[in-house]
Amino acid sequence: MAHSRRELIGGIGLGLALAGAGAPAAFGATRRIGYAVVGLGSYATRQIMPNFAGCETARLVALVSGTPAKLDQYGAQYNIPKTHRYSYADFDRIRDNPDIDAVYIILPNSMHAEYSIRAAQAGKHVMCEKPMAVSVAECQAMIAASRKAGKKLMIGYRSRFEQYNRLAIDLARSGHVGPTRLITAEHGFPAQPGIWRLDRPMSGGGSLMDIGIYSLNAARYLTGEEPVEVSAVDSTDRNDPRFKTVEDRITFMLRFPSGIVANCVSSYSSSHNGYRVIGTQGYIDMEPATPYQGQSMSIRKDGVTAPRVLPAAPKTQFAGQLDHLAECILADTTPIVAGEEGLADMRAIEAIYRSAAERRAVAIRA
Repeated sequence: MAHSRRELIGGIGLGLALAGAGAPAAFGATRRIGYAVVGLGSYATRQIMPNFAGCETARLVALVSGTPAKLDQYGAQYNIPKTHRYSYADFDRIRDNPDIDAVYIILPNSMHAEYSIRAAQAGKHVMCEKPMAVSVAECQAMIAASRKAGKKLMIGYRSRFEQYNRLAIDLARSGHVGPTRLITAEHGFPAQPGIWRLDRPMSGGGSLMDIGIYSLNAARYLTGEEPVEVSAVDSTDRNDPRFKTVEDRITFMLRFPSGIVANCVSSYSSSHNGYRVIGTQGYIDMEPATPYQGQSMSIRKDGVTAPRVLPAAPKTQFAGQLDHLAECILADTTPIVAGEEGLADMRAIEAIYRSAAERRAVAIRA
């Protein structure tokens, strides 16, 4: 990963890769959009909340948690007044707080739909973590609630605001290494016992609903197409006490309308984080592809393999994501990862589970 900085991006992909997450300058001195973070777990407190410091159009103005000690701790740390700290019991009072423009739902998967819908009914825009919900029906209800309220609904696909992934999309879709024929995408990590993600009622599923969604979403955003069929195999060891109610390893093959095939891996017992886009003239390799930081790209073309190193991004993928929704609110535009994006992933996930259970190929229909 210690590549020369002389290996800078050139030509195709330059505009998209360096575009970051939006164009805050266009808003000048326009007010910053206020977020309430709902759920003060590790991802919220270690990744999302610290990155508000790098935002240009978004700011943290309120907190929601069922743990008073966390509200006190993080309220003091981020100068959130007590009037802007809420429990789940009084969550709906956010309706009366004009400082809150949007909420960021960072809760267990089974709670996404309820709190997203309640936030929309309270007149707030919504950012919801992925997976969007635990069923297609819940996703549709969330979209309907936001539409009825006239509010934005965006899903937290942070990699869409990371410069290497943005470049990979541009290169893959434009045929930089020839028309794409095959994609491989593998994501996994050893899950530790006792985490809520191993409890199906809370998570809605195992590795696929957590880390495997990165493989699925990458296949979709690299092709720019929706898969039409999936074949999946569940290889979970049910003797492992971690996997009494959820899956560990699940592999799946997606077929796309253009003929592209994506072979994907999702795992809770092995470490993976990468994808490769294979075209007729070479490949684009990302390893690691979707971590919090440290992405690395190499490209093979005309028989030569070389790293591609980009200048430091002006903001993190987290700040870019937060600013993007804020910019969409200010400009009244649709987020690039709106609720329909989460719905598309959930349609594919339900088909993957069905294929693995029935041991046959399953069509994915919109």
